[in-house]
Amino acid sequence: MNGADLVLQNFPAIVRSLRIAMVTETYPPEINGVAMTMGRIVAGLQDRGHTVQLIRPRQSAADQPAQQERFEEVLQRGVPIPRYDALKLGLPAKQALTRLWAKQRPDIVHVVTEGPLGWSALSAANKLRLPVATDFHTNFHSYSEHYGVGWLKKPITAYLRKFHNKAQRTLVPTASLRDELAALGLARLQVVARGVDTGLFHPGRRSTELRASWGAGDGDLVVSYVGRLAPEKNLPLVLQAWTAMRELRPDAKLVLVGDGPERAKLQRENPGIVFAGMRTGEDLAAHYASGDVFLFPSITETYGNVTIEAMASGLAVVAYDYASAREHIRHHVNGLLAPFDHGDAFMNLAAALARDGTRIRELGARARETAARLDWSCIVAEFERAMLEVSATAVDADALA
Repeated sequence: MNGADLVLQNFPAIVRSLRIAMVTETYPPEINGVAMTMGRIVAGLQDRGHTVQLIRPRQSAADQPAQQERFEEVLQRGVPIPRYDALKLGLPAKQALTRLWAKQRPDIVHVVTEGPLGWSALSAANKLRLPVATDFHTNFHSYSEHYGVGWLKKPITAYLRKFHNKAQRTLVPTASLRDELAALGLARLQVVARGVDTGLFHPGRRSTELRASWGAGDGDLVVSYVGRLAPEKNLPLVLQAWTAMRELRPDAKLVLVGDGPERAKLQRENPGIVFAGMRTGEDLAAHYASGDVFLFPSITETYGNVTIEAMASGLAVVAYDYASAREHIRHHVNGLLAPFDHGDAFMNLAAALARDGTRIRELGARARETAARLDWSCIVAEFERAMLEVSATAVDADALA
């Protein structure tokens, strides 16, 4: 029996409908892994009978707060994030949040992102003695090296450590990230994995017409990447691996799905690549399923949702041995894993795979079988249990004070 089971056994009255105040800088319809994950979590919590108060920056001048059963939004001021203009950084709002939560206290505050709005939420929750948990979604300390400000890595790490250690629990998506953050001094870490929509991301969405629009026939090799076109995603290695694959399979096409600050430069320098731009929903799912091999050499992921989306779509994945790939890929069984940040090994694996169409199909089929077990309902249940445990522990601490 784990700690969560003990809490729920010792505090049966806590297993009830919670009022959860969730604070995040990003949320659908914004397109990124954090927004997608939180959209799924919020919908799942509502389905399980909990009420969510979502606090986020206003996404546009026309943005209006939603009010639904078991869901309400509170919009705050925000400013665009440099090089991420589509996203907003929430401005400090400690006094506003203190007034909001003093008027109607949530059972728990959950802080998703580490910007000024998140810090304000932590401070307001601590002032009101509210139970508070955080998420660790983005390796900002690693990003600094890819934007020419590597000297900021230590102060960013110190900030993240101070931020998350103000909470009673920090949720992380993998055991390996938990161990990495623990070594950096973050405390009270708990693994809550991420899921994938296996109904949306499915091999059955493969489209002959879409492949034809890329110049690929049924028997040709389509190599794909899905994600931000940004420095931290290690895109030069995608191009190098594709070049190595094309030496063995001249028919190989490379399709990049996504947008970002590197797109214009990449498109200018690589006219033979298909730039599909930002895609969502069934259109995105078709872009996944219409590929054959998925390359993901990013070295800055906390999880990498695109990895399991590609697996669910039946693609043969080549990735580094960390984050979600380490959690879910067995090397040479349902995908290929290169040692972390070993570019030559990554390229060699991709090139070897290009020669063997049968192996590509076998790896893709087994990847799909693995992803089919990552249902979102299970992930929401893990998240719910974490919220119940933190809430119950806080009640116990107050009773003993």
